[in-house]
Amino acid sequence: MAEQLIPDEINPASGFLNSVYKPDVLQCLANLSNDEVFTPPDVVNEILDLLPQELFSDPDTRFLDPFCKSGVFLREIAKRLIHGLEKDFPDLQKRLDHIFHEQLFGIAITSLTALMSRRSVYCSKNADSQWSVSKFDNPDGNIFFKRIHHTWENGKCKYCGASKSEYDRDDSLETHAYQFIHPGKVFSNMKFDVIIGNPPYQLSDGGFGASAAPIYHLFIQQAKRLNPRYLTMIVPSRWFAGGKGLDEFRDEMLHDNCLRVIKDFPNASDCFSGVELKGGVCYFLWDRDHAGDCAVTTQYGSHIGKTVSRPLLERGLDTFIRYNEAISIFRKVRSLGEKTLAEQVSSSKPFGFRTFVQCAEKKDRSNNVMVFQNGGIGYISNASIKQNRALIDKHKVLVSAAYNAGDSYPHQIIGRPLYAEPQSCCTETYMVLGSYDDKKSAENLISYVRTKFFRFLVMIRKPTQHATSKVYSLVPMQDFSKSWTDEELYEKYGITEEEIAFIDSMIRPME
Repeated sequence: MAEQLIPDEINPASGFLNSVYKPDVLQCLANLSNDEVFTPPDVVNEILDLLPQELFSDPDTRFLDPFCKSGVFLREIAKRLIHGLEKDFPDLQKRLDHIFHEQLFGIAITSLTALMSRRSVYCSKNADSQWSVSKFDNPDGNIFFKRIHHTWENGKCKYCGASKSEYDRDDSLETHAYQFIHPGKVFSNMKFDVIIGNPPYQLSDGGFGASAAPIYHLFIQQAKRLNPRYLTMIVPSRWFAGGKGLDEFRDEMLHDNCLRVIKDFPNASDCFSGVELKGGVCYFLWDRDHAGDCAVTTQYGSHIGKTVSRPLLERGLDTFIRYNEAISIFRKVRSLGEKTLAEQVSSSKPFGFRTFVQCAEKKDRSNNVMVFQNGGIGYISNASIKQNRALIDKHKVLVSAAYNAGDSYPHQIIGRPLYAEPQSCCTETYMVLGSYDDKKSAENLISYVRTKFFRFLVMIRKPTQHATSKVYSLVPMQDFSKSWTDEELYEKYGITEEEIAFIDSMIRPME
């Protein structure tokens, strides 16, 4: 891999190598599905382009990747330094020695990724071997891995929150006690100009998915404590809306005036090919000496939105609006000061029944209340309903509590609303959007839910497939003595043709 590191103009083999197909193994590796998402080299270079490029011509700049997986960040930085420091170190070997010994540092997340990273950066898994492009007096070079253990308190690690039942492992298995966020950190007394990388995203409680707890925010917070000049990472975008232990972190980030750039990918596969991460991913640039607005760009599919410099928080909101084009629409809606639908939407588990509850298939004297449940309709006795009993005899509108129709554009956002007649209830598979004394009001709410306008405002607040009452907090209440169409709503709120075109590009009609 030395030919990938040494510039073509000083690599005698470059002519031959450029004449044959030589795929970048780290680009191939990034396309593999794994709990630890590997970053493609082209994305790494987009992130490096955010930094002031004079950093790569300064022999005193120090870079740290505190969660090396493939070593791709350090490798791509090395390429830029090799070119940028040519005047300072005309001799290639002296230049390489300076860069690798004095400027590039890494902490691997496992023993395997330590070997991979050294192979990518030094062209040898052992930095003290004859094959290393810059020889060290130790096999690690400046890319370290040390197996450490969690510190257990009440069944959880006090530093990262890992479950003792899942991660209290023997020496044959990785503990995932990452050095950067646990005691015994390396480089703790060293100052870095740039901290960069792609941290681990979550710790599973037994399976990668909804039960996993986010961990990436701990790496960002620890990096800030080291006070670098610049911090740039690529992480899931779910922190925009908080939840799942991220509320405090979301508040911290959205009030941090040092955030200078955010590039957001609502569909993670637009950044990581073949990888599905609900809520998407983003990379950001934090600049210690910056104080002001953030340049925000959103890419969905092949469309790259216009970059807009703006505050991260709109007045009255505690979440981030990821689409720049949505800001003007949100402001127009908010300007009327109307109550929101969230005030009448039920909590999860509206009648006290969990998703897995399956009621009798047939109605009889003992089971006379219809139950909208996972997989269809069932029946239960009136006396069995202990929660929200006043809603049983109402005309209700239900919607799925979780909806995912893929990440392609335009979106559906939520499932089709259902009319639930009196003498009915539901399990937590559904939420109650509204309840009324008459059927007509319920039908008029359904007409509102079916509009693109309604679902667009839900989209702004809905980062994942789960839809709590909070996702309806930007949807204004309407007069449900009448039905509603998009045309009426666009006229009421003064939505322009350009704004309508954007809504159309994001939300598909509900059939």
